[in-house]
Amino acid sequence: MSERILKVGLVQQTVADNNKATNWNKSAEQIAKLAAQGAECILLQELHSTLYFCQEEDTNAFDLAEPIPGPATDFFGELAEKHNIVLVTSLFEKRGSGLYHNTAVVFDRSKEIAGKYRKMHIPDDPGFYEKFYFTPGDMGFEPIQTSVGKLGVLVCWDQWYPEAARLMAMKGADLLFYPTAIGWDMTDTDDERARQHGAWHTIQRAHAVANSVPVIVANRAGFEPSPVKGDPGIKFWGQSFIAGPQGELLAQAGVDEETTLLVDLDMSRTEQVKRIWPYFRDRRIDAYEDLTKRWRD
Repeated sequence: MSERILKVGLVQQTVADNNKATNWNKSAEQIAKLAAQGAECILLQELHSTLYFCQEEDTNAFDLAEPIPGPATDFFGELAEKHNIVLVTSLFEKRGSGLYHNTAVVFDRSKEIAGKYRKMHIPDDPGFYEKFYFTPGDMGFEPIQTSVGKLGVLVCWDQWYPEAARLMAMKGADLLFYPTAIGWDMTDTDDERARQHGAWHTIQRAHAVANSVPVIVANRAGFEPSPVKGDPGIKFWGQSFIAGPQGELLAQAGVDEETTLLVDLDMSRTEQVKRIWPYFRDRRIDAYEDLTKRWRD
């Protein structure tokens, strides 16, 4: 079986304010660098246009949302066309008055939108009040067809759910992408931080293993203070990474650095791995009906 190499990159960056133009241009510089190195497909982190506004519940933050198509999709679509790349972006979508989503948008070497995915699993925890802002996605788990293959795009909290990764893989996703914004509560101990990061790393690499597909994860970096008085803010833990179809770690960024990762993926390995580890052949689908229940009493 001949090799089929795909150069995949990601951008890890910090966000200092809500100036979209500044943040977009910052991303554009890194996209240009990756494209110059031959990247064919590039992933940006979750909600990269602004600060992570979900640290509080504030109706004024809805002003940050925009329609699709809109200014963000215009900007990043032009970059995808200019650099002849597949580009996976993330934005706060205003679908209609009072209706908002956390949405990933994919471009395929063109200004035109190749597809989008609306975040399905919405957290609601201290410092991550996303249910206040985002309606759960209604587009299902559908891979997006591009010139480099079918992309299974999921978003942040989705990354903890094996069902989401499995359903994308079952529909033929060649790769899984996770734009992410996750970090530590500043009151967490060092031991707790290590446990949380270890769990995050393990669960996503497990999705690669269980589905025999590469996983690409772009997480934001840096500290973002909370607008809530007395709240310690969030230290985003960075450490974006790319793993192969057996969960093998191919590249990983540091905690605080603004950086890019670029990896040569041999896409033919997915087929080879699936022949050796035929999980889909041996799944007992006749015994899994209770997975659609909330709980088993």
